Amino acid sequence: TAKGFEILPRRWVVERTFGWMIRWRRLVKDYEQRIDVAEAMIHIAMGSLMLRRNAHP
Repeated sequence: TAKGFEILPRRWVVERTFGWMIRWRRLVKDYEQRIDVAEAMIHIAMGSLMLRRNAHP
């Protein structure tokens, strides 16, 4: 067992994804009152990102 601070091996992937989501203004703050709408906005943002990356290899 390690004591103190320990870097997780794949943490940068999560941080990078959050950085991409911040480009969408609506996802910067929790504006949505319903969780299903907020989840849908995340799906739209990530779908748009995947489309853009696949269209321009």
